[in-house]
Amino acid sequence: MIVFRTAPYGTIYAFEGLENVLIMGAYDQDISVLFIDDGIYAIKDGMNTEGTGIKNFSPTFRALEAYDIEKVYVDKESLEARGLSVDDLVIEPEIIDASQVAQMMEDQKNFFIF
Repeated sequence: MIVFRTAPYGTIYAFEGLENVLIMGAYDQDISVLFIDDGIYAIKDGMNTEGTGIKNFSPTFRALEAYDIEKVYVDKESLEARGLSVDDLVIEPEIIDASQVAQMMEDQKNFFIF
């Protein structure tokens, strides 16, 4: 499972997470991707990154489908706390609640947290 937990701009964590997802997808790894807390902003549509000096890489998440990465989830509470809906995202992940997040994490063997 790859977990996006931190804001995408200001650090390199989210970009490195995206690279890991795509590399694992290229090698047909069975992975799950979870966006939680400020990691949700990694897939927010229309991000203005001009002041950061970093190119907006959020649209690149649309490539997940081309890599057959289908297990993509967003924590419902994190989304709501930030005043966002699935319509605000560049992809359409499955929305899951805290109990589903907990169960999913319990079922995973390995975690990469960004």
